[in-house]
Amino acid sequence: MRIFTKLSAPLCLLFVFLCLKTAFSSSIHASSLSTAHRCSHEEALALLQFKTSFSINYTVPYSYYWGENYSKIESWKEGIDCCSWDGVSCDNVTGHVIALNLSCSFLYGTFPSNSTLFLLRNLQSLNLALNDFRLSKIPSEISQFTRLKHLDVSDSGFSGQVPREIAYLPKLVSLNLSDWYDSSDLILETTTLRNLVHNLSEVRELVLSGVNMTSVNPRFFMNLSSSLTTLDLFESVLRGNFPNSIFRFPNLKIFSLSGYFGERNLTIDLPSSNWSNPLQDLYLSVMDCGRRLPESIGDLKSLQFLSLQCNLEGSIPASIGNLRQLTYLSLSNNQFSGYLYSNNLSEQIPSSLANLTQLTFLALSNIQFSGPILASIGNLRQLTSLDLYSNNLSGQIPSSLANLTQLTSLALSYNQFSGPIPASIGNLRQLTSLDLNSNNLGGQIPLSLANLTQLIDLDLSNNQFSGPIPTSIEGCGLQNLNLHGNQMDGLLPRSLVNCSKLEVLDVGNNSIEDTFPHWLESLPDLQVLVLRSNKFHGIVQSTKESPSFPKLRVLDLSSNDFRGPLPVQYIENFKAMMDPHGEDGSPKYMKVMGADPYQYSLVVTWKGFDYELQGILTVFSCIHLSNNMFDRKIPDVIGNLSSLKGLNLSHNNLTGNIPPSLGNLTNLEWLDLSSNGLTGKIPDELVSLTQLSVLNLSNNHLVGCIPQGNQFNTFGNGSYEGNLELCGIPLSKSCDGIGTPPSSFQEKDELWRFGWRVVVLGYGCGVVFGLLMGYLVFRTRKPKWFVSLFDGRPSQSGRKMRKARRLVQRRS
Repeated sequence: MRIFTKLSAPLCLLFVFLCLKTAFSSSIHASSLSTAHRCSHEEALALLQFKTSFSINYTVPYSYYWGENYSKIESWKEGIDCCSWDGVSCDNVTGHVIALNLSCSFLYGTFPSNSTLFLLRNLQSLNLALNDFRLSKIPSEISQFTRLKHLDVSDSGFSGQVPREIAYLPKLVSLNLSDWYDSSDLILETTTLRNLVHNLSEVRELVLSGVNMTSVNPRFFMNLSSSLTTLDLFESVLRGNFPNSIFRFPNLKIFSLSGYFGERNLTIDLPSSNWSNPLQDLYLSVMDCGRRLPESIGDLKSLQFLSLQCNLEGSIPASIGNLRQLTYLSLSNNQFSGYLYSNNLSEQIPSSLANLTQLTFLALSNIQFSGPILASIGNLRQLTSLDLYSNNLSGQIPSSLANLTQLTSLALSYNQFSGPIPASIGNLRQLTSLDLNSNNLGGQIPLSLANLTQLIDLDLSNNQFSGPIPTSIEGCGLQNLNLHGNQMDGLLPRSLVNCSKLEVLDVGNNSIEDTFPHWLESLPDLQVLVLRSNKFHGIVQSTKESPSFPKLRVLDLSSNDFRGPLPVQYIENFKAMMDPHGEDGSPKYMKVMGADPYQYSLVVTWKGFDYELQGILTVFSCIHLSNNMFDRKIPDVIGNLSSLKGLNLSHNNLTGNIPPSLGNLTNLEWLDLSSNGLTGKIPDELVSLTQLSVLNLSNNHLVGCIPQGNQFNTFGNGSYEGNLELCGIPLSKSCDGIGTPPSSFQEKDELWRFGWRVVVLGYGCGVVFGLLMGYLVFRTRKPKWFVSLFDGRPSQSGRKMRKARRLVQRRS
């Protein structure tokens, strides 16, 4: 579980601001139009015909996320001067339409190459950003706008090659082709870029983030106009060596460059001197930037935003304290050694860092710093986000953190902190997100946490906290509470019922002794409930006539002392588990409002091993009731839970037949019914489970032939051992009384021992790979956020930087 930060005001307000900013920057207001001049009938007709080319779809995600709630073209009516229409601006003298801003307008449909829009020959500014043109090509007819100065088609659903004609717009000053949401749909080839750079002698702003430029040689960018102020090449799939002379462009204010996630095929050397003094925003990520961060970085006195994630080594220079205008600093995911130190190697955070009085965001995660957090960090009193995730920091958490009264997000997880949480943490009244996951912290959870009334995300998992869970959480606004892997005891506090917004409750791997908390039914948004490996006991049942966990999708009660029948009352009311498509038909990650999608984590048991999934998809459902004393039959109603990905009922006292209704669980990826008292045949209906990658029916009393076909042809002996009356492949016992030929047995056994990894990769349906790859690989390329659990955990700072870049991209 990670802690994520709001980078500014609430996200929804930021979105509104950005849309309004785009509108103001790309158009001249119609209110300035002289009443003596109306737009021509021809231009009005052209706009009305353009309007009919599209439908208005208020589910277009781009417009919705950026805060608009209406479409500008709704105001376009025949008989009304088009210069008064929303998004339309006209020349004060001639009345010609000179600017069209249709950003965030919920336009939906294919963009026609013969669009009447191209009849507006006097157009100087065109903004079509944040609509959905359904993977249309950018029409080559765009060259007809010979007076165009500003063109923005970012995040508008265009695809394919950028037309070469775009390089023949002689007056173009700003060009934005960025593709944040569906990276690499747009392709910019070498010839088009070369012509664009050669012909656009006046260009000042060039934004190509997310555009596929695999074939482009980075040296072409050096021929850009010296008047360039903005060059944004974030995740543009560039390869090769980018000349560092870009840092000496005399007017450059914003420069963003990053390679493709998972690759290191892009390099740039940071200059030792003569930087561009106007530089305000510098973002370099997923690339190599030379070996060291030069002292000359301190010469960039205008710098406000600095993010460098590119394998830098050595020390962080003390000159960084000269950057008095800096508000955002991230040096995460480098290879800096030892402490933060100044030139005298004093093993201290440089005293010059205290000069950064405007700093609001500081991320130094995943650098392997060691030693304590020094008290001087408390001098950075404007900080709203502090991210020191995944280092080797040790000692106690300093009480000087209490000085950071503006802090909204604090991430200290995956370090070596010890001792108690200081009671002074209760002074951080603005805190919404606190992540102390995976340290050696102990003692009782301080009661002062009750002062954090804004807290919505609390992760204290995998520490050594003891004692009861404080009842002072009462009245909380928490959406996520993770206390997994501690030594908490006592009862589960009934005050949790007051946390009406709670979505995830994980108290697994503690020593809590209680009966099943049926009173949690009243939490309307609870989606994940993990009580595993505690001392819960008794029958799992509701006290209500109509029991309901309306949104519950993950239930883990494993390794307790629950007994009696499986909870049919609840199972038949798990409505969310009956919808394989989620509430809106598309897979998304659960997250706290305004946060990134790795906000929640979940430990799942797969083939006897625990794996932590970073991020919980809204289409992921599983039930884990193993290692209890449940008895009687497996209820048929489980077959209605069509969204289930995993079902584990192993190590109980279940009896009777395996219900054929389990064959309806067509999304099931792992099924474990082992170590029970199940009898009868394996239902042939289970062959229809084509997503199944793990099956364990061992140690029961099953009889008859093992079904064949689909995934059943991939399961080895281990799936069936301990059922003495089973026969057929892959077992050596033949169903006709004749032994299975040794070669067949050996091949099947070899498939189990070796080929089963291939099966998981090939079918893409194992828990680890399926959850992390299958649901979000909407396109053929590997998603930029992807990292396998076996390769380590993804950096939260990297994800924050990507979100921050959206602000930087639009801010100019």
